Amino acid sequence: MKLLVPLLAVIPASIVSASLQVVPGATWTTPNGEHLQAHGAGVITVNGTYYLIGEDKSGGSSFSNVNCYASTDLVQWTYVGALLSRTASGDLGPNRVVERPKVIYNDKTKKYVLWMHMDSSSYGEARVAVATGDEVCGRYTYLRSFQPLGRESRDMGLFKDDDGQGYLLTEDRKYGLRIVALSDDYTSPTTDVFAWKLDGGNRVEAPAMLKLGKTYYMFASMMTGWDANENQYTTSTSLRSGWSAWKKFADAGSKTYNSQTTYILKTSDSSAIYMGDRWLKDNLMASTYVWLPLSISGTTVTMKNFVSWVPTSNFAAWRNPPAENSYEGEKGQYGGKARDVSCSTCSGKVTAGYIGGPDKGSVTFSGVQSNVDGMTTIRIKYLNGDSGVRYANVRVNGDAGRKIAFLPAKGDPASSVLNVRLRKGDNTVVIEGVGSGWGPDVDRLMVPVE
Repeated sequence: MKLLVPLLAVIPASIVSASLQVVPGATWTTPNGEHLQAHGAGVITVNGTYYLIGEDKSGGSSFSNVNCYASTDLVQWTYVGALLSRTASGDLGPNRVVERPKVIYNDKTKKYVLWMHMDSSSYGEARVAVATGDEVCGRYTYLRSFQPLGRESRDMGLFKDDDGQGYLLTEDRKYGLRIVALSDDYTSPTTDVFAWKLDGGNRVEAPAMLKLGKTYYMFASMMTGWDANENQYTTSTSLRSGWSAWKKFADAGSKTYNSQTTYILKTSDSSAIYMGDRWLKDNLMASTYVWLPLSISGTTVTMKNFVSWVPTSNFAAWRNPPAENSYEGEKGQYGGKARDVSCSTCSGKVTAGYIGGPDKGSVTFSGVQSNVDGMTTIRIKYLNGDSGVRYANVRVNGDAGRKIAFLPAKGDPASSVLNVRLRKGDNTVVIEGVGSGWGPDVDRLMVPVE
């Protein structure tokens, strides 16, 4: 039984969401002008809106916030607020570690229940923590932290089955990965359901569960710390037994396209999206996201890598991105003291440098073509040799512009995503600094041709 539309299937134009694209591994700027900070995240859908709940790493490894973002198209994400924030002391105080927050809704109590990995800076506690909220993106009431059933818990996940039963997916470093049933109110663990013992060679963590039809799919990464590895999956028709041998689902040798599983988003009764973190262990705030559609046929799961991909309007299928036109930075019109900078890895061996700064450098791209009038995703290929984020104001067709973030990127040009409305025909794009700060070195614009 084929459960997903193949990537190359022809999707009717009427259900394609223009050229808005998911760009794995890119800088994703939200309307507040900052890179999306929701690492180790989970997703919950409420009334047709997707809520992404994850770790704020803008302050490094220590806990700052559990952030919540909202989207209706899986591409444009708006920051809504923090579910929990750092306090003066206690579990949520300074130098604490809060990771992999996940939320599920309890139909009986009418509460949203948040679970997370809670630890000290030395990772010596290995606990979980629980909080509850009345609104999916409102403030949550912190309850407590503990070791579930008296055992260690590190990377963890949550799963809510079709019958409403909740489960904690918990990695016990001394024993293995466990599925543990939750109480009726989802705030306490009750009984073990299944475990993959370490003595069987199943050294896996970062669990995420999916159910399609009558089949359960468990995804997890191997144990290599912050470094990426060949993530695995296993299947069964029962949570309690019958799990298959662990197998890879991404291309061999790709290390899951340099990412670690954080969540598997079910988008319909027959489709799902892999959500992973591309960790930058020495600069966690600059970590990015690798989201890719899964191809599932029976109990076989595969995943291919793409520079970008286009979700359809109902998210039950997807398309490869449209063709792109490339506009070289060094061929744009310079303003201020912007000028050519040598770049051996750039497409033309030259990049548009000295954007922004005290001399107000800028580069203008004229004659940027679009075949449609509507929202589209432009990839800005860039370099940023700093350890922190650079910013640019990007103006399109004479508007006031919007602040776009550019994470550190040395060596090969990286991508920063600009979701913007283009008009059919010629468009003008201006990239300039924000205040007196330096913007990125601009290699080129990659603009879809619908």
